[in-house]
Amino acid sequence: MSILTRYVAKAYLRMLGLCLGSFVTIYLVVDFMEKIGRFSRSGASWQHLALFFITKIPEMISDSAPLAVLMATLLTLGAFSLSSELTAMRSCGISLVRISAPILGISLLMSLTVLALGEFVIPKTYAQRLYIQAVLIQKKAPGMYFRQHNIWYREGDTVLRASLFEPSLNQLKGVTIWEMQPGTGLPLRRTDSTLGELGPRGWTLSEVVVRDFQGAEVMKTRKYPQLLAPLKLKPADLKVLGRYSDSMTLRQLNRYCKKIQAGGYDATRYITQFHSRISLPFGCAVMAFLGIPFALRGGRSSGIAFGVGISIGVGFLYVIINSVIISVGQVGLLPPMVAAWATNFIFLAAGGWLALTIDN
Repeated sequence: MSILTRYVAKAYLRMLGLCLGSFVTIYLVVDFMEKIGRFSRSGASWQHLALFFITKIPEMISDSAPLAVLMATLLTLGAFSLSSELTAMRSCGISLVRISAPILGISLLMSLTVLALGEFVIPKTYAQRLYIQAVLIQKKAPGMYFRQHNIWYREGDTVLRASLFEPSLNQLKGVTIWEMQPGTGLPLRRTDSTLGELGPRGWTLSEVVVRDFQGAEVMKTRKYPQLLAPLKLKPADLKVLGRYSDSMTLRQLNRYCKKIQAGGYDATRYITQFHSRISLPFGCAVMAFLGIPFALRGGRSSGIAFGVGISIGVGFLYVIINSVIISVGQVGLLPPMVAAWATNFIFLAAGGWLALTIDN
């Protein structure tokens, strides 16, 4: 690594840390002021409040990273221009590509870091924060995490309905299981049970009545004191997790999409979220690529005010365009992968066009 590369990288990392820390601090203060009144009325302790906001920091870093990268790019190159360091580098025959390479490399590493946060850290902290808020702060019973009434669940050609789920005992009450004929939608077998309990071998039904169908007619009725149900249902499948994209890893989200499709449902919304979970972290690299020609076009006039103003404006524009395109993809008007990556390609193309207008 050359002296120039180390110098630019060190200056950029220092500015990136300052920008990211500033955004996270502002985010934290605003969120704290918004929630502290409501949480205080619930009688929450300061330890629980501190844990709640600590578990939100990884998500804040992920959300703030693209904007911090853009602002750091503009401010770093703007500072080089104001101090005439950029002019000195160019006069020594150093190209803009070589000057910008450390910034692009660090922004790409930032994208990979945000991607890793979303895969390994944020799903766990999201679940912890949900538990802290609902149980420790708002004093709700742990059972509030689960769908407890009028439960419907589909697994291939098997449909389950239960009147009640008791999470503390892993029990389903008032269970009805329909086994359907593949491709026809006609009932093949109906199983009624007063109680289903999860054990080492799976779900065991008690006081069971099984009816076999042929067409719409009941052909045979059998009764059993106990019967093992052919279900892979887990208590985690009944959890109320809110936004699946935030509470699942990419592997879990991919399995969830396949599970929905296997059940005959439309998974377009979650497939779009899956691809957006991959594309959004690379907004950091896109913002750096876009910010470099912006800063170089500003020349010596690109100071702090210019950097802050441009980064906030472009950042809001990125969020708005991305939200609109993702929404269009979730309702099926665009292919999920196209909807997830479209915003990055739009801003990448804008950065490329700006780069072509700068003399190398």
